[in-house]
Amino acid sequence: MDKTKNTFQSIDEYIKTFPKEVQYILQELRKVIQEEAPEASEKISYQIPTFYLNGNLVHFAAYKNHIGFYPGASGIAKFKKEIDKYKNAKGSVQFPIAQPLPFDLVRKIVKFRVGEYKKKVPKKAKKK
Repeated sequence: MDKTKNTFQSIDEYIKTFPKEVQYILQELRKVIQEEAPEASEKISYQIPTFYLNGNLVHFAAYKNHIGFYPGASGIAKFKKEIDKYKNAKGSVQFPIAQPLPFDLVRKIVKFRVGEYKKKVPKKAKKK
């Protein structure tokens, strides 16, 4: 295991590792997700910020030139037309760091994902 690699215990700890201007973007993104998914809990998964609601709801991460947003394959597919103007893959989209983040789009995606995950029954709560 690479001992020089950061291991984060919280989203705050993750965000603090970036320059102030990137911290601001990440905090705004976090706030938007919190507003649309108030029941979701926060955690670090795959060493990036994650919101959890009966499963991993969405993840986000900062890179040199973009903010990665990971709403899963269904979140990308549902909003494919709006996402196509950005570099994207099956479960992710890259928002250029030099442009304003499309918070309205993020809101719609998170709201959609919350709807999906509210339908899921937590494994521990299933009746036998």
